[in-house]
Amino acid sequence: MEMNIVPLYLFRCKECGHKFEKLTSISRMGETVCEKCGAGVERVYDGVRVFGGKSGGSASCGCGGNCAGCAGCSQN
Repeated sequence: MEMNIVPLYLFRCKECGHKFEKLTSISRMGETVCEKCGAGVERVYDGVRVFGGKSGGSASCGCGGNCAGCAGCSQN
């Protein structure tokens, strides 16, 4: 099974402090600007979320069913 995984990153605006999540590749992360005021942003390091892949997982896993390594996904 082929999985298309896109990282979901959390950003904070350097000017207005607005926090938002954005699906983007690491190579395009530098192009991200604040969705409210258009100013530059910084990435907030609180882990990486993933969008895409297979559905599944369990309430005990934090990946939402998008990995093969945790107990919730490996049972699917």
